[in-house]
Amino acid sequence: MKTCLVVDDSRVIRKVARRILENLEFACDEAADGAEALTKCRAGMPDAILLDWNMPVMNGLDFVRALRREDKGDKPVVVFCTTENDMTQITEALRAGADEYVMKPFDSEILHSKLQQAGLI
Repeated sequence: MKTCLVVDDSRVIRKVARRILENLEFACDEAADGAEALTKCRAGMPDAILLDWNMPVMNGLDFVRALRREDKGDKPVVVFCTTENDMTQITEALRAGADEYVMKPFDSEILHSKLQQAGLI
């Protein structure tokens, strides 16, 4: 079974994403910010990371930069999932190491499509 770490400071978003991902047959874990997510990745790299941009402690952009410097940090497929829609920010996220980008609100069809494009489904 593939694994996904859902990283968002909103508990509601984490729960919604988790439900969608579990229906897509992913085992899920959650983190409320980038620092917590980095700790979880150091304990075991997931196959995918669904990542919010704006979070306290460590934002998504700082997280993905730190992740990609970790041992095996190049392995997870990182999908930014955020309200940020400025092309400059999207480009910055992709250059920092994100693989895909989806806008909130998202649904099962959108996540399925992005994970399928990434070869995880």
